[in-house]
Amino acid sequence: MTVIRHLFAAVLLIALAGQTFAADGQPPPPEDVFRYVIYDAGDAIEIDWAIDAGAYLYDSAFAFSAANPAVIFGTPELPAGKVYSDEFLGEQVIHRDKLFVRIPYTIRGDRPASIVLTIASRGCLDSGYCYMPQTWIETVALSQPRKSDGKLTLTGLSEYSNDDPRPADEVFIADAFAVDGNTIEFGIRILPGYYLYKSKIALVSLQDNARAGQLDLPNGTIKTDEWLGEQEVYFDEVFGKVAIARATPEAMELEIELSYQGCKVDGICYMPISKVLTVSLPEANAVTAMSLAGVPVSEQARLAAIITGSSIWVAAGLFFLAGLGLAFTPCVLPLVPILSGIIAGEGDDVSPMRGFTLALSYVMGMAIVYTIAGVVAAAAGLQLAATFNQPWILILFAGLFVVLALGMFGAYELQMPSGLQSRLSRISGKQTSGTMIGAFIMGALSSLIVTACVAPALIAALTVIAQTGDTLRGGSALFAMSLGMGAPLLLVGAAQGKVLPKVGAWMVAVKNAFGFMMLGLAVWMLSRILSGPVTMMLWSILVFMTGVFMGGLTTLTTTSTGVQKLGKGFGFLAIIYGVILLLGALTGGSNPMKPLASINLGGGALITGQQHALPFQRIKTVADLDREVNAAASQGKTALLDFYADWCVSCKEMEAYTFTDNGVQAALSNTVWLQADVTANDAADQQLLERFGVFGPPTIIFFSAEGNQLYGYEVVGYMQADDFAKHVQQAFTVSASMSTQLIKP
Repeated sequence: MTVIRHLFAAVLLIALAGQTFAADGQPPPPEDVFRYVIYDAGDAIEIDWAIDAGAYLYDSAFAFSAANPAVIFGTPELPAGKVYSDEFLGEQVIHRDKLFVRIPYTIRGDRPASIVLTIASRGCLDSGYCYMPQTWIETVALSQPRKSDGKLTLTGLSEYSNDDPRPADEVFIADAFAVDGNTIEFGIRILPGYYLYKSKIALVSLQDNARAGQLDLPNGTIKTDEWLGEQEVYFDEVFGKVAIARATPEAMELEIELSYQGCKVDGICYMPISKVLTVSLPEANAVTAMSLAGVPVSEQARLAAIITGSSIWVAAGLFFLAGLGLAFTPCVLPLVPILSGIIAGEGDDVSPMRGFTLALSYVMGMAIVYTIAGVVAAAAGLQLAATFNQPWILILFAGLFVVLALGMFGAYELQMPSGLQSRLSRISGKQTSGTMIGAFIMGALSSLIVTACVAPALIAALTVIAQTGDTLRGGSALFAMSLGMGAPLLLVGAAQGKVLPKVGAWMVAVKNAFGFMMLGLAVWMLSRILSGPVTMMLWSILVFMTGVFMGGLTTLTTTSTGVQKLGKGFGFLAIIYGVILLLGALTGGSNPMKPLASINLGGGALITGQQHALPFQRIKTVADLDREVNAAASQGKTALLDFYADWCVSCKEMEAYTFTDNGVQAALSNTVWLQADVTANDAADQQLLERFGVFGPPTIIFFSAEGNQLYGYEVVGYMQADDFAKHVQQAFTVSASMSTQLIKP
């Protein structure tokens, strides 16, 4: 167990090291940390700063100058800052969060149309990183003189020489900027003598690929309105934030509509005002989903949002439950006979505690190696499933199962070399330590099996690691999911220690049964690289030999027990099924669930029922995809792209049980079926996978009849036919209007 603890500690150290490097090695640029908006109030330049959390600006470092000598600046007006003890500069006054600076000015001679403003500043991060002194140069348009009732006034002037209400655009000055890829902050400057209603402020996105959430507004001042009663209003200024839910993480120019309504104190009230503003959103976290606006969210995006947005313990708990659900999928169930074989190999004396301990060692080996492999692969941009499903790896692993099966059949004694076993025994003082380490190693090897399952939970964790660099959260989710997948194995370990026969012929029979299970695992592994008929031939041989082993060819006697009769009956059925599989394989069949589908009698299939050919068009490159999607759009057809690989078990399940379904084919009747075979995982395959951020097959992408990708409708992993048909109908009827990104030529 000491080895397990050390390996688990190594996982956490790798995760923490990755996180530290991401934080300290690449600090964000200063323009992303210190943002500002500049206004001309007529007699002063006003600057609203927004400072990121964990950053600050030095009060004494501010300096302002105008390139035009006709503009003379007065003393800048800054709010009181906070005293901060700087390690090198001593006590300093700093500013955090928001900062409003007012720079009064006078003009000699004619008023220019604009001035070139130079701002000097210097700031640091709480992590200890300090930026070089910054110089910001901005051209500021100045308000211009106009005549009103024969008196010369300035548009934008803070104090007026008459009581006439000003135009709304001169009274309420709105602007907005991005805090980060998923947050917008907006501000509305309000001239003295005017106010805005809080209840009338609203912000919406004018684009389909982003939606605005609920506004975060500060508390206002309660004012009794003659017509509306008590209202919360803002004087001078108001700043608000809004979360932006996005369908795609790429940087974008987002158009928003900011609405508001206000009045003049003891004067007129303006009509509702709507301003269209453009905000440059930087690249966002790819896990952000458009859930705020009811836009569909893919399951992997929802799970990834849990990792990044929830407590690390909450995320771990939810991913443990997700792993528990994966434990009963075809990719994880093969782990049961492997563990059972290990416990059966212990011999006669297996207690429940011993079985549980072996299972725990096996599960920890699987979970730790699976987590490390996932973290490394995601951080390096590798295709984890493709890497572990290379033909030579599958052949090697299948060979290992055959060797283990021979041990179950008694061909040799399954144990570690005596020299190594003795050395381990001296180290630990326990004769069983060799088996514990062996179980751990087998668990580590078995993690390769699990990589065949590409599930939303796995994609979510890998996405977080790959696109945010947060290896601690992503790795913790992977580890919790692995433990969830292994939790049922702990029950298997404890139960087998309780129920396995201790002595006699039953023990031999059980070990032989596990031997056949190991051979089945070998065939299952090889099915990823062998043709369908050859795989079915291997299944036929294995099923036939299993039936013979169960006594299917022996006759019943009067002394046979009820259990023996039942076993022989099942054995006889297995022999018949093995023969049927052989016939199907010899005639080109490939589906063990429909072994006689390829046999024709008099021009008709022996097994009736319509067989659906799948109308997939194979594509290889991004250019192929663009061409076919554009061609489909020109015909008013939708399209789907199916990522497939020969080693992908769930891909074959989709082809055998989902794509052949009548309801599914009806839902896709006006759809062009595209398929990318990424078995080779070459440069063209990787480029296509990277185009959509796909970590492995099966992953299905949908496109609208306009050629737009339907974000949020991606399907990852196996989906049953009925659910898939409903999903397709919803994607093409509801979300066509929400398609968010044209396929770029």
